[in-house]
Amino acid sequence: MEWKLELVVVPVSDVDRAKAFYLEQAGFDLHVDHRAGDFRVVQLTPHGSACSIAIMSNTDRAAGSVQGLHLVVSDIDAARAELVDRGVDASELFHFDAGGQVPGPDPDRRGYGTFLSFHDPDGNGWLVQEVRGAAPVA
Repeated sequence: MEWKLELVVVPVSDVDRAKAFYLEQAGFDLHVDHRAGDFRVVQLTPHGSACSIAIMSNTDRAAGSVQGLHLVVSDIDAARAELVDRGVDASELFHFDAGGQVPGPDPDRRGYGTFLSFHDPDGNGWLVQEVRGAAPVA
């Protein structure tokens, strides 16, 4: 049995504002913009991803309450430059060591080691993680 994660709901306060952010600034692709009475769902997908997000304002979760969604890229410097060029307030690169979060990329540029973060207009939080090479073995 294969199990595939294909959609994550991201609660927002203003669907049109969030749609514009994810399309124009984050560079996601639009797949669905559906209305039925007071119900509206907009489905967008990060370019190249198999998993989409559904931005909705009529959920039981507060706008901005989703944190830690991960986008994975092979070149985090290029990804950050693209986000900044599109007007996203992307953080500087950081990594983690025994003391917690540390500024700058992973010193050895190991796969899974370097991150940046950004937020949508409601404060939903995203991490961008650089993945190079094979997955680490636990």
